[in-house]
Amino acid sequence: MAQIEASILSADFARLGEQAQEAESAAVDAIQIDVMDGRFVPDITFGPGVVRALRRLVRVPLDVHLMIVSPERHLSAFAEAGADRLIVHQEACLHLHRVLQSIRELGIEAGVSINPGTSLTVLEEVLELVDLVQIMTVNPGWGGQPFLSGQLDKIRRLRELLDKRGLGLPIAVDGGIDQATAPLVVSAGASVLVAGSSIYNDRATVAQNVTALRASAG
Repeated sequence: MAQIEASILSADFARLGEQAQEAESAAVDAIQIDVMDGRFVPDITFGPGVVRALRRLVRVPLDVHLMIVSPERHLSAFAEAGADRLIVHQEACLHLHRVLQSIRELGIEAGVSINPGTSLTVLEEVLELVDLVQIMTVNPGWGGQPFLSGQLDKIRRLRELLDKRGLGLPIAVDGGIDQATAPLVVSAGASVLVAGSSIYNDRATVAQNVTALRASAG
């Protein structure tokens, strides 16, 4: 069964702690915290202080997605704040291998993410260092963007590559995940679904949305 991660990028920032607790009560498998610096992506969002505050409120794993330049400068701060996994972007790391080693040395899980326009070939030399590979199915920067269906083939090819190398790594998919796209990415080989606006909206409660999303993913 696919895991569901609630992206708080689409939550009500005025009720951030409460909305994280709602996701935990809805039995999500993790909460993803999208950290943006206004340089790697246009928007600016959270820092280690938000991770620390949420860590006091929820027990569910905190998956911190670093959409920032020079992420190696901030790894320790986010790990100390309570992150269970740090996901860095290949495109933002001058020395990706070293950054992933540094995350592992902090005693937490390491993840790597690639944008829609990035080839899988950039990951071939670091797969043994990661605990998760995340495929972006939107261009990073904002929540609520439409799903890029052309990324389905990339998910399939990544699953084939991992299987060929005997690596049982989970593939996460981030961007445009809802009841319509969830079964598509699961069928392609994804096992972790990062969802924001399909969980946090005014159409239904967080619990109802998580239940519907999980059912659609099979």
